[in-house]
Amino acid sequence: MTNDPLWRLPEVARLEVRSPDFDDGGELPVWARARDAGGQDLSPELRWLGAPDGTRSYVVRVFDPDAPTMSGFWHWAVYDLPASIDHLPRGAGTPASGLLPAGAVTVANELRGEEYTGAAPPAGHGEHRYFFVVSALAVPRLELPAGITPAVLGFVLREHELARGTTVGTSVTPAA
Repeated sequence: MTNDPLWRLPEVARLEVRSPDFDDGGELPVWARARDAGGQDLSPELRWLGAPDGTRSYVVRVFDPDAPTMSGFWHWAVYDLPASIDHLPRGAGTPASGLLPAGAVTVANELRGEEYTGAAPPAGHGEHRYFFVVSALAVPRLELPAGITPAVLGFVLREHELARGTTVGTSVTPAA
């Protein structure tokens, strides 16, 4: 796969990640698009299976490697999810929803919002892939400074990552 954001990450055990809201490799629902792209900025429901023994917390990240930038586009990142959960409900990326577990920390996305920002590929840019990545960690909490970026979160969690799983949604905005 071209432009694979996972290709240089360390090998770890595999989590199975899925969503009842879209098929792996399939199109994201309209409501999972950004508001300015006709959607509602609602994060899809995510479920994961197969966490190894020793899992003490999770991290969820959403990344578009196809954005027309040199660094892609981070749509959502949340860490310190307790090991006792195995899913996030639809809309958990909306802070006012109260659907994230107590103690979970949301990192500011590319638009500087501490929330899920939906898909919005530029018109005519072709299909974009949205990687929904769940990582199982060997620590209950990551001690990170306020204002950390999703990229730095990914760098720091590497030393604690026991397993990782991905499901990919797609979106396209036709040329005007």
